[in-house]
Amino acid sequence: MKPCLLIPNFDHGAEIVGVIDSLEFVGLPCLIVDDGSGPETRAILDELARSRTWVDVHRRPHNGGRGAALKTGYRIARERGFTNALQLDADGQHDAADAPRFLAEMEREPEALVLGAPQFDETAPKSRLYGRQLSRGMVWLITLSFDVTDPLCGFRGIPLAATVDLIDSVATGDHMEFDPQLVIRLHWAGVPVRNVPTRVVYRSGGLSHFDGLRDNTRLTAMYTRSLVGLLPRLPKILAGGWSRKGVGAR
Repeated sequence: MKPCLLIPNFDHGAEIVGVIDSLEFVGLPCLIVDDGSGPETRAILDELARSRTWVDVHRRPHNGGRGAALKTGYRIARERGFTNALQLDADGQHDAADAPRFLAEMEREPEALVLGAPQFDETAPKSRLYGRQLSRGMVWLITLSFDVTDPLCGFRGIPLAATVDLIDSVATGDHMEFDPQLVIRLHWAGVPVRNVPTRVVYRSGGLSHFDGLRDNTRLTAMYTRSLVGLLPRLPKILAGGWSRKGVGAR
């Protein structure tokens, strides 16, 4: 396994330096995909790339959304010869001290999708917790399994070959719906899923790009399309042809 760190970023200039410095002990090259941030954040990222030789910044010219930034990062990482990416968010919510546990799970099973199973404290907004429960239920229904503890957590280990092959062959969303959509599609494709408990903190005054109306509408549309996509797989399942590899194994 040849892993790297991958962080999508949009205007998290106030948090990104702390996130990067908290990951230095891991000893891996880090790719930051900047999704059209403003001049202040761009200047901070330029300084990070200059002062920390293990950090590289790829700049997208315009803000295209979280999913678009991640897909760009996956393709670049694979082109550079990495086999796996340990993905974290740029807002400081994830506990970098858990990175070795993710990497150990990735090392044990490099072809698996390793998902963070969030352990929340009192900082988590109740609305977000309720939304996560709904997303969990939808993914359990769509995958016909309980393999996925949480489909939304951005702290995850990505098997790059399977992921890039998928996003190059199937249309996927460019915004917040991409994270659970990727989980569903990889599960359908037979990629094993492993879950790693990890602490997640919602920081007071932190910048969030999640738009309740717009992104929940996108999530609802994606789950609806995925349910429709499940239907052609049902005869195989009911006929007993479904293996543990997943409902979409080909």
